[in-house]
Amino acid sequence: MKKLWIGVLIAVVCALAIASTATFGQNNAAQEAKDRIEIEALMWHYARALDTDNGAAYAATYTVDGQFVAGTSATKGREALQKMVDGLKEQKVAAKAKGEPARPPLYHMETNTWLEFVDKDHANYHAYYLTAAGAGGQNEPPRVAAAGRSINRLERVNGKWLIKVRDVAPQD
Repeated sequence: MKKLWIGVLIAVVCALAIASTATFGQNNAAQEAKDRIEIEALMWHYARALDTDNGAAYAATYTVDGQFVAGTSATKGREALQKMVDGLKEQKVAAKAKGEPARPPLYHMETNTWLEFVDKDHANYHAYYLTAAGAGGQNEPPRVAAAGRSINRLERVNGKWLIKVRDVAPQD
């Protein structure tokens, strides 16, 4: 009888261990799905802020010390990032004041993406990027302005995913 109780106890412990492992796995999968949605939204807001020359919204997609890297050039910190994008808007205003034609709108896109979770608060968002210039009138059709590969090092800060480093010319 004693062996039967030991057998039942072992079976109950094993069942509880299996159940808790399954629940833990489900919770991880649910969290990863939530994180993926949040990261997709982050990258949409990044592109939209850039396309609308909204420096404040652009900078808000980065960590406080975040940086944009293009080859050997890097812009670091939210203030510098905002200034970089606000400079695009200032260039448009200056060109308009001189009577120069308006620059066609730009559309920044990420394609063929792969999201790599490093740990619960860090991820790498790999992508090919494509920047298209919209039509600039009847004589200026849409065109590809830039194409390349990017690695975005993301970090969760106070529960919110942000870009730590966006490298649009990675060497690896």
